[in-house]
Amino acid sequence: MAAFGLTTGSGHWFSALAVGVTLLKCLLIPTYHSTDFEVHRNWLAITHSLPLSQWYYEATSEWTLDYPPFFAWFEYALSHIAKYFDQEMLNIHNLNYYSSRTLLFQRFSVILTDALFVYAVHECSKCVDGKRTSKDLTEKPKFILSVLLLWNFGLLVIDHIHFQYNGFLSGLLLLSIARLFQKRHIEGAFLFAVLLHFKHIYLYVAPAYGIYLLRSYCFTANKPDGTVQWNSFSFVRVTSLGLIVFLVSALSLGPFLALNQLPQVFSRLFPFKRGLCHAYWAPNFWALYNALDKVLSVIGMGLDDKWFGSTVPAHSPSLSFPFGNPHLHTDSHIGPRGFLRCLVLCALSSFMFGWHVHEKAILLAILPMSLLSVEKAGDATVFLILTTTGHYSLFPLLFTAPELPIKILLMLLFTVYSISSLKTLFRKEKPLFNWIETVYLLGLGPLEVCCEFLFPFTSWNLKYPFIPLLLTSVYCAVGITYAWTRLYVSVLTGCLVSKTKKH
Repeated sequence: MAAFGLTTGSGHWFSALAVGVTLLKCLLIPTYHSTDFEVHRNWLAITHSLPLSQWYYEATSEWTLDYPPFFAWFEYALSHIAKYFDQEMLNIHNLNYYSSRTLLFQRFSVILTDALFVYAVHECSKCVDGKRTSKDLTEKPKFILSVLLLWNFGLLVIDHIHFQYNGFLSGLLLLSIARLFQKRHIEGAFLFAVLLHFKHIYLYVAPAYGIYLLRSYCFTANKPDGTVQWNSFSFVRVTSLGLIVFLVSALSLGPFLALNQLPQVFSRLFPFKRGLCHAYWAPNFWALYNALDKVLSVIGMGLDDKWFGSTVPAHSPSLSFPFGNPHLHTDSHIGPRGFLRCLVLCALSSFMFGWHVHEKAILLAILPMSLLSVEKAGDATVFLILTTTGHYSLFPLLFTAPELPIKILLMLLFTVYSISSLKTLFRKEKPLFNWIETVYLLGLGPLEVCCEFLFPFTSWNLKYPFIPLLLTSVYCAVGITYAWTRLYVSVLTGCLVSKTKKH
């Protein structure tokens, strides 16, 4: 370990981890990229070539701008660097344009903006409970957490193969969480408000932020039993929080309000006409619902007329908006770790029941859950089940042959490390998995063999090409539902124990 600078005294181990994963990202530059590559190239062209008033109206390409204004300005800034690489990528009429210089620019834009994510991980590692000590650096919670975040399999394949900017955005989220742990509430609130105007999917976890900041920052004193004193409410503090949200929102949406374009912007941000389910089912409740519907339809007892595709007509978006979780409204004082658990539960509940959920959204729960996994054995178990099934559910996104060994190898390395390191960290406690959980996780192996190596050579491949997707989604949905249930029960149990102690 000393040869690589991974010693407690040297302080170089974090830099070694960050440099190592950056080199791996560079090696992935030539790999397959999805339509998201063209999506972001088109957004570069839109923001560079057109005036602000046309950004959210432009529809030359089917990949219209549908992220909040801050991300549009982010693309605008990148476009002024992109023009020095290849001016043609900024032509809005060059649909599906590709060149080697375009590839290099867009890949490196993701790698370089990941610097924010690296810094956020460094800050989060300071928030880990240091009660568990070990002479071996690799067994320290801070080291394990840094590996789980920096080398996260999902981020690697989605951002640096499939192509997106989740690392940069997740960096804002993790840095906001770190600031709340450090009791820098105003800074944490500001970062989250900015994040919302970069990508609105983070609205899913806004209730956790709102309740926590209200109780822990706006109430300046607490009773001995942990509950807040209602006469300690600070009008100045709640005003300062409101002012932050207002100013950030005004900076983001103000120009479009002046142009009388807010309805158009919101129609792009919230396209409910797309239907309940994404083209590839995210492994959540609706995947199980649709699978059950198909089985019942075969025997003449279908739940809906349309089972596979983008529409389940019996449901509206309001039924898929899982806010108002009961654990957020208890009378117990919510500390930073309680807030983090609520945040993860909000993210996971939204993934489970949300409208038109993308499978990639599972990272919104996996990444914050990493912080909890290195502190309690129960959370480590939930994390390992969630991350293993959640990451495997991303496999269908990389469907080209050259990426098959890459995704299998990276998944195995990350999963083996996650399980072995957390088992070592909690070796003095009961086993992390029972036999049912172990059998379920091992079942991913035969599932992969069936979907990737056996099914393509069967006669069903041409007639029922969606079967591997269906099997993957439904199998992983079982694990994610189980992880969600365990987490939900643990949070509610914790609230009940807290109430019992007070009385």
